[in-house]
Amino acid sequence: MLKTRLTEKLRLRHPIISAPMAFAAGGRLAAAVSASGGLGLIGGGYGDADWLTQEFRAAGNQPVGCGFITWSLLKQPSLLDLVLANKPKAILLSFGDPLPLAERIKQHGVTLICQVQTRRDAERALACGADVIVAQGSEAGGHGEIRGGLTLVPEVADLIAKERPETLLCAAGGIGDGRGLAAALMLGADGVLVGSRLWASKEANVSAAMHEAALRSTGDDTVRSQTMDLARKLDWPRRYTARVLRNKFIERWHGREAELVAVADEEAAKYRAAWAEGDPDRSNTFVGEVVGLIQDIEPVADIIDRMVRDAEALLRSKAAALTTS
Repeated sequence: MLKTRLTEKLRLRHPIISAPMAFAAGGRLAAAVSASGGLGLIGGGYGDADWLTQEFRAAGNQPVGCGFITWSLLKQPSLLDLVLANKPKAILLSFGDPLPLAERIKQHGVTLICQVQTRRDAERALACGADVIVAQGSEAGGHGEIRGGLTLVPEVADLIAKERPETLLCAAGGIGDGRGLAAALMLGADGVLVGSRLWASKEANVSAAMHEAALRSTGDDTVRSQTMDLARKLDWPRRYTARVLRNKFIERWHGREAELVAVADEEAAKYRAAWAEGDPDRSNTFVGEVVGLIQDIEPVADIIDRMVRDAEALLRSKAAALTTS
């Protein structure tokens, strides 16, 4: 086992948290991650009380948490009360100022995780009393910004060491195997937040067609875009784009955003129907650059076990090689 400050504080066997991917990360996925020794997070998405209730029920007795899109949660703050009533192990906030929500979470004794995309965001999260900061690199699937994880993670690690050393740090973006986990620990993280690799699991709420599209792809086949948010008529702040697989929808609209806005009502209906069908050509497959390292759709337990075993072996072998050379 890899023992870190994260495993000790959150009482985990492995320093792995699953990303609260909207729709894909339901109770079944979160429960499987927690049962495998990590911490599973249900994806709060854009806010559906019935869905959240259903997915917490699906998680059973496993200790899971929940993640929210911060700007969306602020429009429906009652959802936070719903989740808190389910006694989550942690709540993750990302994509917006956590300050209006942080105190309520901390008052309930729930671990507050803040995902950040810039150093400035990290400074804000520290000021809000975050227990864990997730530094998300642009390699990540779904929404994010432009900072690469290779420099963002150690920069945030240095900031934490200087300003509030008791705060824990996780790395996110491009982590899909033992190499990524080992690298994150060497960059100064206490653990990792894993999205795309667990999205490509048997327990994720993902259509077979989208899984198949991912298995045919490499990291070169991803792109950051705002077209899918414009098509869905979602009010995402302009600073955030989303990494998805290139497809017919992207080919038609990426770079033609003004034209898309002009026909948004018509396109929104088409997109919603395609998404409901799990169509990877007419909607979008939200995965990161790590897609090129994914060869199979496997059970969560197998993914996590191999990731940890490989990371431990790499760290031991590299240390041994350096001391004997």
